[in-house]
Amino acid sequence: MSRISAVNPETANAAQSKLFDGVQKQVGFVPNLMKTLGHSPAALEGYLTLNGALAAGVLTPQLRERIALFVAESNGCEYCLAAHTYLGRQVAKLSASEVGAAREGHSEDLQAVAALRFSRQVLENKGQVNDVALSDIRAAGFDDAAIIEIVSHVALNVLTNYTNNLAQTAVDFPAV
Repeated sequence: MSRISAVNPETANAAQSKLFDGVQKQVGFVPNLMKTLGHSPAALEGYLTLNGALAAGVLTPQLRERIALFVAESNGCEYCLAAHTYLGRQVAKLSASEVGAAREGHSEDLQAVAALRFSRQVLENKGQVNDVALSDIRAAGFDDAAIIEIVSHVALNVLTNYTNNLAQTAVDFPAV
């Protein structure tokens, strides 16, 4: 049972309803994560804005989903594991083996491996990565824009992982 209930869209206030309507139009439904973040329209709007901006960034959808899967696994977020397994398979078109590998920080794609290794360094060291890690990610072909986006994706996923772990958000994606 959730420790912080999802906002019911039928009883949402005007600010919540506006945000939920936007999510509904874009995704086709309002996931429980959005309904939970919706307790604070500012938090939900911030999440949606950053998520949308990063979707237009330099990282591929496949790499974004790999990072999300890795961070969710690292943080033990069942909700995000379910959501990003679904999105990884259905939207980013990752194979089942690539989804499983990403959860562990691995991939058949060598550039993805470098990004996941760097994501691990960012996550475990709270952003205080050493010069070797920074040199390695650059040597793998990532420029400063991509490096900043990797850090941003790690942070965005930490936000959702922590929210779901705290709230014990009911999973409304296919179970992993």
